[in-house]
Amino acid sequence: MVIILKLAILIFLVMELSNILILYCKPDFQYGNSMNTFQQWHAAQSKESDRLFVQYLVNWVANCKLIFLALLAVVLLFGGETITLCAVIATILSIAIYFVTLHPILTKLDAMGEIQPKGYSKTLARTIGAFIVMFSGALVLYFIL
Repeated sequence: MVIILKLAILIFLVMELSNILILYCKPDFQYGNSMNTFQQWHAAQSKESDRLFVQYLVNWVANCKLIFLALLAVVLLFGGETITLCAVIATILSIAIYFVTLHPILTKLDAMGEIQPKGYSKTLARTIGAFIVMFSGALVLYFIL
């Protein structure tokens, strides 16, 4: 039932594409994991060199996400069963890296009051965890159906 894996990829593509569009077009938007969440985003806007540097980093993140999504779109459209299965496993692992590399930093920033709304690090962890659960559930269904 490779269709279950492809459905999970499609859902992820749509959700992450919306985040990429926000990062490119409206990074100060209040929703969608935008930069407006971070107090330092606002501070960086006052000095042109800081604003440009932060915008460079934001675009870099968006570009990396876009590369990843483009590869998943190729898998979705043209991938056979083995490639799709491998892509889902790789996606689970790559998403899980958040909890090792980014979540500890976000939790500290949240505790310091540098993120609004307070507790956003927990919200983002739940969202990212939900992606892992979705892909893992799709894998389980793939193997049992």
